[in-house]
Amino acid sequence: MIERIETGQRMSKIVKHNGVAYLCGQVGAGDTVTEQTRDCLSRVETLLVQAGSSPGRILQAVIWLSDMADFTEMNAVWDAWVPEGHAPARACGEAKLARPELKVEIIVTAAC
Repeated sequence: MIERIETGQRMSKIVKHNGVAYLCGQVGAGDTVTEQTRDCLSRVETLLVQAGSSPGRILQAVIWLSDMADFTEMNAVWDAWVPEGHAPARACGEAKLARPELKVEIIVTAAC
């Protein structure tokens, strides 16, 4: 069974299938990479709870930065947020994001 949560015309915020929650990409508010990463992760955590999961159950994360020069700044926030011993498989790359002011986008897959 596939369950779609908060489904719109273009996407669902969460899709659950066989005990796995797939979250749509999250961006955050703020002027700095630190602020945007914190907000992204807050939004991710809200969706994880809504899906019946938590940060400690993340299987994979894909992080897009508008500039890889921000890698260290983003990682400082990420490392403080991920529960110790529960680091997921992760990839991080540079991409042109949907709006010029965006610096970070995070996509998460987690066990429910």
